[in-house]
Amino acid sequence: MFNFSGQRPTDLGVTDGKLKACPASPNCVCTTDSDKEHGIEAIAWDKSPNEAIAALKNVIGGMERAAIITESGDYLHAEFTTKLMGYVDDVEFYVRDGQIQMRSASRLGKSDLGVNRKRIEAIRTALS
Repeated sequence: MFNFSGQRPTDLGVTDGKLKACPASPNCVCTTDSDKEHGIEAIAWDKSPNEAIAALKNVIGGMERAAIITESGDYLHAEFTTKLMGYVDDVEFYVRDGQIQMRSASRLGKSDLGVNRKRIEAIRTALS
């Protein structure tokens, strides 16, 4: 109906072994952030990074309005689009040192009403 997708960020990915930190706005969660508003716990993973990426692709493939944008042996970037307004959230995963690091951030707006945190927790549950 509407399309508030915004521009795909050019600075996503892994830099110095970490995903990008969240901005000050409350519409992002990330395992590299430690504050209560943005911080979220990584997923413990005892299999290979390739197995983690395959499992993540399987979970994300079953979620509505999700598209995988980039993948490698240890990194995955997906976009999730809201049904009504067409807002896009960028969701990233990086597998390292027995953990799946995660970041989920809205491209536009200030508040996400907790959608990014809920999405990451749903993915965590689906992987367990």
